[in-house]
Formats: sequence, C-alpha cells, structure tokens
Amino acid sequence: MTVSVRSYLSPTLVLLAFDWPDAASRSDFLGFAIRRTPGFWSADGKTRAPDSWLPNRLTFDGPAADTQGDAPTDQAPIQKFMWWDARIDPQDRDASFRYDVYPVVGTPANLQVLDAQAGVCDVVLPAHIEDGIGTWFNRAVVSSQAFAKQVAALGLAPNEAPSAAQALKLRTWLANDMEQVFAQMLDPASRAVSAVYHLTDSLWALPAFDAFGRRHGAASLAIVYDAHTTARKGKPPLPSPNQPAVDALQGLVTLAPRDRTHIMHDKFIVTDAPSNPAPARVLTGSANFTTEGLTEQANVLHAFDSPALAALYNERAHALAGNPSIAETARLSPGWSAPMTIGSAQVRVAYSPEPAGQRTEIDTIVAAIAAAKHSVSFCLFMPTDAALRDACFAAGDRGLMMFGLVNRINAGSATKADAAQQAGQSLDAATLANLELYHRSRDNHDVIDASYFSPATVPQGFEPELRLFPGEPAPAFPPVVIHHKFIVIDAEGANPVVYTGSANMSRNSEQYNDENLLEIRDKRIAAIYLAEFLRLYEHYRARALAIHAKQQHGTGAGTHARLALAPDSSWAKKYYVAGSPEEKARIALASTAPTD
Repeated sequence: MTVSVRSYLSPTLVLLAFDWPDAASRSDFLGFAIRRTPGFWSADGKTRAPDSWLPNRLTFDGPAADTQGDAPTDQAPIQKFMWWDARIDPQDRDASFRYDVYPVVGTPANLQVLDAQAGVCDVVLPAHIEDGIGTWFNRAVVSSQAFAKQVAALGLAPNEAPSAAQALKLRTWLANDMEQVFAQMLDPASRAVSAVYHLTDSLWALPAFDAFGRRHGAASLAIVYDAHTTARKGKPPLPSPNQPAVDALQGLVTLAPRDRTHIMHDKFIVTDAPSNPAPARVLTGSANFTTEGLTEQANVLHAFDSPALAALYNERAHALAGNPSIAETARLSPGWSAPMTIGSAQVRVAYSPEPAGQRTEIDTIVAAIAAAKHSVSFCLFMPTDAALRDACFAAGDRGLMMFGLVNRINAGSATKADAAQQAGQSLDAATLANLELYHRSRDNHDVIDASYFSPATVPQGFEPELRLFPGEPAPAFPPVVIHHKFIVIDAEGANPVVYTGSANMSRNSEQYNDENLLEIRDKRIAAIYLAEFLRLYEHYRARALAIHAKQQHGTGAGTHARLALAPDSSWAKKYYVAGSPEEKARIALASTAPTD
C-alpha cells in the first residue's frame, strides 16, 4: 500500500505529515525518504538542482561527518512521521513543489527505497499576504543548529561580536520576512495610528515611523505608547523603555502616553489605503516593536485588509489616546465584535480590559476547546488562567491530539506573577523563561531551560548552539524564548479556529491590561499556525528527548550524547502505542481532512 501524505503550508515552511499502512508489520522498516522537485539552490543562488532529497542531520553512524552538511534521506531516512522542508530559500517564495515520500526498508548496509509505494504531494507556497490576510512568523531560534550554521558561515569566533552588516544579516534571517511589515504597512499609506507597548527597534520599526512622519507630518501619524516607568528598589524609577523613541520622534508624530492600566500591551498599526483616507488596514499580533521581539522571541504578526476591522482598531487607538482609567476603558467595548468576512476567513476581535468580574474572552476560548473534535495546540508566553489550562489538558485526557509549548510556569510562579501584575509591578522574567512542553496531558511534559543549549550539552557531531545573539552580554535574567499567545483548535479538521493577539490569556491580561484578541476561523490560517507551532515544538522537544536519553544512560556532565538512526524498526514502536501522543499525531496529521 502507498504512503499517505498531507501538507501544512506557511509562506516560508512546508510541513509534511505521512503514514504507511505496512509500517507496523515490517521489522525492517527504517523510515522515509523524501524527494523534492525542483530541488535546492546552489550555495551562490545561481543554479537549482532538478530534484533533491530532503536532508537529515543523522545517519546510521551518527551525525553526518561535516557539521555544515547533512545526508540525503535516501541514505539516511527520516525516522519520524512528519518532517519539514527546511530548504525554502528567499528565491522560493510563492513557488510550486512536488514531494515524493518513499518508505525505506532493509538494513543500514542494504537500504531499499520502495518506489512503488511512494506517496505524492503537490504544493504551492502561500504568499505572506493572501485573500486579504497577511501572516508573518519569525524564526526566533537563536538556540538551533540552523542559526549556529548561519553564524559559522560568517567565520565568527566564539563570543565574537559581529559587525553591523553581519548582525543585520543574522537578524534578518531570524526575522524571516517579519522585518518587512513596517514598510509594507506604512509606505503606501498617508495616515496612520499605532498603539505600542515597546517601540525600541532601530533596524526596521523606528526608521519606518520616522520616515512616515517626515513624509506626511506629525498630524498624519499618532502613536499611543506605554509610558510606565520602571520601578527600582531604593532608587528613583527608570524612564519608560519607550523614552528614547519618544525623544527621537518628537515633532514628527503625535505622541500619546498611556499609563492608567497596568500595561498598555497592544502592538498594532492602522493605516488608510491609497487615495482613501479612511482606516483600511490593520497590523497586529504578539510581536513587540523591539529588535528582540522581531528576531529572537518567537512571535507572529497579521495584516488585515478590512475597513471594518481597521475602523474598530482605529476607534480603540483614539480612545486609548485619552488615557482612560481601567474602569473607563472596560466600558468602551465589552465582549466580542460581530464577525467580519475577510477573504475566506471569519474574524472577530475583543479588547481588554473587560468589566470587573467578566471573563467573556477566556471563557469563549475555554468553550471552544471543550467543543474540539480533533486537536488542541497551544503556544503561550504565560498562561496563568487555571480554567484555560485545565481545558487544554482535558482535551488530551479525552483522547484528542494535544500539544503545548509555554515558558515554564507552576502554581507558585503563576500566583506570584498574577500578584505582581495586579500590584502594577514588572514581572520577574527569571520565573518565566524556562520552556515547558506538553504532550497529551498535564502529567506528560518536559522542562528545558537555556542551559540545555550550550557547547557543554550539544550532542556529538553538532554545532555548538547559542543562548544569546552573538556579542550580546548576558542579561540579569534568562531571555524570553516563547512570546507567542495563540491556541489552535482542530487545525487538521474541517472547521478550525485560531485565537491569537497581544493577550497572554491570563486574568491580568483580561482585567487590567490594554490588549486585543482575535478569533480567526479559516483552514489556511490554521494550517500555517499548526506548521509553525510544530516547527518550534519539535525543535525544543528533540533537545528534551536528547537530555532524557543522556540522563537515562547516566552519561556524565563532561560527556556529549551521541545520536544515530535506529538500525531497525524499533524507532517506530512508540507511534503504534494505543493512546500515545505519537500515535495520535501520526493518525491525525496524515489523514485526509475530515468533513465533520
């Protein structure tokens, strides 16, 4: 029987999920080989191979000998039931590809690629902006083999600071086209308004605002910004992190400080359209307009070509510019907006803070999770709401595919964080910076922190990974890695829904902060979220498994784990354990989309 293949597409990523009916019965099943047509570009970007085998870092003898290279999967098969095409280059934007997925059997010394049982998948990469909705996920994987290779290619010594040009090249790679959104939003516009939590990026965001103000005048651009000072024990408070931007933009834009909610946590821009001065487009998401937010922290931004949605965000910015109190803000627009059709998507928005005692936004998400038919995936910075967390875990407990990736939380740190925010204090990032990965239930999870991404722990044959951007001094607290705020429900089903925005989906974000939260019902958008989520999840899950293997085998602190492909079908056993997260993912992701 042939391999079944299903794709999940992002503008810069192809996730392939596959299954083979004969896999469970073959003791000599060694994995999958994947061939892409057309193939990869040459190093100089001038020629393209007619076809290429997707690469695998691991072989049966361990990692490929060249740390800058990989092995083709017809020689080093993929021992998973999903894989990424990580060779989508800038020249490949909007391109069409064919993927042939072959089962591989035999022995390491005598591989057999079963041509007759191959599955085929044809894809067309979506553009960043399609059907009125733009989507940008950054890479944000400083601690990764891919970024380590980017740094090594520049010839930088350990701890060497890159030149300005080298740093820009590295940060552009991490931003993954997200750096383009400011020019794309502001260049065609003549009027704009923005609400910004932190505006410190001097590479792309600030220059775009500066250029707009100089081009159109201060009356054409208004920026509402969080103006809270930073308290210090026994010392005068520090100015707002936005103060340098305020000083730089003085006289070029209309500035409106905001300090009467706990934090003004929005990050959005509203613009008009050419030859039409009315609000027409809105950019919003989880990314702060900081260099770290655009490059080092995992984030997403959306652009919507929708006068109806843009008008709501414009009204919100105008109201926040008056700096109303929490109670006054809560009375502005409680609850969800009416749904708006944008292309094939149904979109609605809700703003925080909500009136005291109301939980309309989070309770809507909890109800949607309870109604899930297939899967729940959550990627959150700080999900301290107990009902929301319990709903996610309950989905896994009732047999759905459930995966989660969060900055590590526990009852103590969640309570501490809630109390700190209610008191108007800054959060202690040291309690939030570890990662916790969930698979199936609250009891099945791994915890990893930045110490696991270092020269001391990198497996044999791999590039040492970085914990910080090259040349940056170590901060006083662990760097935030996951800054996302999204939940995807039934992404592989017929009626998926995505919740995303600026809100951390906590009591404080709902009751005390300025936030915006979107509900998006659309198959294409849900597929993008699932592909990008699993990219991050599997990246950190792979390291967690390597750490677990090292602990199980009792290797010492001075030794490095050695990873290699299994010489038989033992690698696949966990994918056929009834009720396991691996079995659920294998079946759900490769299956034909349900019609519900």
